[in-house]
Amino acid sequence: MTFPPSRPRPLSDRERQLIHLYVNCQLGMTHRQFNAKWDVNYEQIAEICDRSVSTVNRWFSRGRNYLPPEKTDKRHLALVDFLLEHYEEIPSELMNQLCPGNSA
Repeated sequence: MTFPPSRPRPLSDRERQLIHLYVNCQLGMTHRQFNAKWDVNYEQIAEICDRSVSTVNRWFSRGRNYLPPEKTDKRHLALVDFLLEHYEEIPSELMNQLCPGNSA
């Protein structure tokens, strides 16, 4: 386990640029795009987005019960889509840093 240094490390110009890139990244995928691409059910989409199944049901509903997914939900779906598409290309060391304690 790595412990943080006693004092926070200052950000370099490159690190500030990376943060700017992340903040302005338009990464997103709608629930309908994800559902059309991958054979998943509403329960799995709810798990990916950390939402209830009833919330996901409302995303797919029409009329009064419709509730649009939030930007964070679209980002979760896009990230999982990226992982599903590129999983074999991601080195296991990097995957372990991204998701410590999980082995796939």
